[in-house]
Amino acid sequence: MKPFAESCEQNKDPILDVLSEQFAHVKSVLEIGSGTGQHAVYFARHLPHLHWQTSDVPDQHAGIQQWIDETGLENIASPLALDVSQPEWPVLEVEAVFSANSVHIMAWDYVEKMFAGVARVLKTQGLLCLYGPFNYAGRYTSKSNEEFDRWLRARDPQSGIRDYEKLVELGRRHELRLVHDYEMPVNNHILIWQKTRVVEF
Repeated sequence: MKPFAESCEQNKDPILDVLSEQFAHVKSVLEIGSGTGQHAVYFARHLPHLHWQTSDVPDQHAGIQQWIDETGLENIASPLALDVSQPEWPVLEVEAVFSANSVHIMAWDYVEKMFAGVARVLKTQGLLCLYGPFNYAGRYTSKSNEEFDRWLRARDPQSGIRDYEKLVELGRRHELRLVHDYEMPVNNHILIWQKTRVVEF
């Protein structure tokens, strides 16, 4: 039986609406943390102009491959083994990176390493797209997000909903400039960065 996440089923269309706009001229996408594989096959099917590269830790690969095999799509690739803390990633260059519900389950030092890795593989003017819950001005955007954050930290004290401002600053340190913040259903957002070559004095 294929793995299944209800949250992926619920949020796939709102996310697709944003990706259809932002990835309209993108040809290659690396997904970090493909999870069940549901998002990957759905977005690849509806965005046939791009090549969707899945990735995750090896334990997730069999489930992702089940979803891919069932579709028969030619624009989606089998999952790469990717740990964001690796000094070298198994991808050399892509035009966009997508990741959903990932940074709040990582320790902060892994988030930092993920941004560093993205900056290495992303082409200049390429896009980083993160979906999930975020805090603004140090505050939760909803009671449900506050409860979710408590649950995350009880399970792993190093995880938790990340602050928007800290992520923006982290991106800036890696030549990634925030260009869009989309408000999404159920108190989530999509944040989009673009890789630049800005020289600061």
